[in-house]
This record gives sequence, C-alpha cells and structure tokens, in this order.
Amino acid sequence: MSGVSLHLHGISHDYDGLLVLKDISLDIPAGQVTMLVGPSGCGKSTLLGIAGGLIRPGAGRVLQQGAVREDCLNPLSYVFQDFALLPWRTVTGNIALALESSTLPRAERAGRIAEVLALAGLSEFAKAWPRQLSGGMRQRVGIARALAVRPAVLLMDEPLSALDAQTRDLLLDTFADLIARSGATVLYVTHNLDEAVRLGNRVVVLSRRPGRIKAVREVGTNRAGLAAELWDLIRDDAAAAERELTDGA
Repeated sequence: MSGVSLHLHGISHDYDGLLVLKDISLDIPAGQVTMLVGPSGCGKSTLLGIAGGLIRPGAGRVLQQGAVREDCLNPLSYVFQDFALLPWRTVTGNIALALESSTLPRAERAGRIAEVLALAGLSEFAKAWPRQLSGGMRQRVGIARALAVRPAVLLMDEPLSALDAQTRDLLLDTFADLIARSGATVLYVTHNLDEAVRLGNRVVVLSRRPGRIKAVREVGTNRAGLAAELWDLIRDDAAAAERELTDGA
C-alpha cells in the first residue's frame, strides 16, 4: 500500500528518572489504523508524541518511509481530546487556522475548507461559534482542521474520551469514514477497547509502566471477541496501575 509508514526502533523514555517506556520497536504500516491501548500511565500518549516528533526519546529513533503526496501541507497532523478550538473564531475560522502558514491561493484554501466541512458534516455550521456546538460537533471541527492539510500521518490522542458514551458511539462511524477517506496512516491512542476494535486495523497493547509491547492483534470480523481478549490482556495491569495511582506512585 502506498503512503507513509513509521518505524519505531528501541524507544525508551523517562521523566526525571521515572521510566515510562522501555525498548519499544513498532512498525506502523502505511494507510492503516494502528490503535494503542493499555492501562493508565503506561506511556501511550508519550509514545504518540515521540512518533510525531513532539517529544525526543531518551533512547531509540523514529524513521519515516514513503512518499508524501504533493498536496500535503503537513506530513504529521494531530487531533487531541480537548478539541483545542479558538473560541473567538467560527468553525470556518478554526479550520482556516491550519492553512494560514501555507502559500496556497485564497481560492484553494476556501476549496479545502469547504471540502472538509462537507466531509465532517459541518457545512451548515460553517459560521457557528464553538460555544454554540455540542462536544461531538466541536470534535468534528478538530478532525476537519487536521484533515485540511491532507496529512500523510494522523496522530490521534484519545479524541473521543472527553465525550459522553452516547455521543462517542454516534461519532464512531463518522470517524471511521473520515479516517478511511483521508488515506492517512493513523496512530490512535484510546482507553476504550470497543473503540479500538471498531476503528483499527490492528491493536497494540502496552504493559503497565514502564510500557512495553505486550501483544499485537489484527482486527478481524469477530470484534466483540477481540475486545474481550484485549481486556483479558490488560485487566491485571490496569488493576495494578490503578493501585499505583491511588497510592501516589
């Protein structure tokens, strides 16, 4: 499959001597959705930041392979859980923010904004302010903004975790469609195992801190069975991690 792949080799990282990741080697295939799951504090978001170049690893390296499309303005684009919308900008204005540093002609910028508004089901909300939108609609704006640059790699840090369960379920199909139509390589962090098997091509399970790769599972047709298997892999580590957090460790 054409596109950009990421290759993590021997990644370890610590914060002030606290080891959070140890010897992670992982290939993230081009054009696929790779989900990262694991107990709280296992380093999922740290690994995402390292993969995207926001964090320099204490050890190891990240390689990017493959060709970036000519219309790609930013090879790597992030979607976070807190929406990160500017309240003084409309929906259109927030999406336009991703394009302001580009040299695209004004007409082409407008075309891209209209395209992602339509993809995300936001066309009728183009002039709305963030305060007027539900949490689910605000997160649609966040992913539309990320897709406006036509990224080669999309890095998603629990983008649905701030939403209530009903809204999250409603957005899952939308996210699956948007991700598929973008053609991007996706690395996606989540705590929700149903979300992982619904959106992912494969799921990478990290152990409790320091995070190591505990298992890699391909997503087949038996998603409910896979979610149960993932929980069996995570349960004991999750219980131990909860005790550590409760004890202040």
